[in-house]
Amino acid sequence: MLRLLVVDDDEVFRQTLVRAFTRRGLQAEGAADGDAALQLLRQHRFDGCVLDLKLAGASGLHLLPPLLALSPGLPVVVLTGYASIATAVEAVKLGALNYLAKPADADEILAALRGATVMAEQTVLEAAPMSVDRLEWEHIQKVLAENEGNISETARLLGMHRRTLQRKLQKRPVRR
Repeated sequence: MLRLLVVDDDEVFRQTLVRAFTRRGLQAEGAADGDAALQLLRQHRFDGCVLDLKLAGASGLHLLPPLLALSPGLPVVVLTGYASIATAVEAVKLGALNYLAKPADADEILAALRGATVMAEQTVLEAAPMSVDRLEWEHIQKVLAENEGNISETARLLGMHRRTLQRKLQKRPVRR
């Protein structure tokens, strides 16, 4: 029986996902933060991990290297409500198997863990060019990633006020 680790600070989403995996005949355990996830990984062997990109007070990307150090080859799918090309590339560079935009259901996540190509609406590269708003969002995410999440430095490089950048980052990404 496959055993999955679900790391998400949203308790309702985490429990819902654990129940959905259990109903599909899998064993699943949840962790609210990085420390709890690492503790569970030290105690048990997992066959896959679902990791939220935005954990309370931290980025889930910072948790990827310690997870993979404890369990080399662990398939990790990163979930996010704020998908961007920059964070997707960074997640894969750090060792994630796949990257899905929320809302992703249990079947999509399982397909991603199996290495299948999941074409979620937000991740499909369409023939039509991106909108100007989407291009701005992607550029902001790229510059933010290059500055390791430093909002002040990113705002300075983008030529905008720090508060303006913070407001833009709080919004959901625009669709293509």
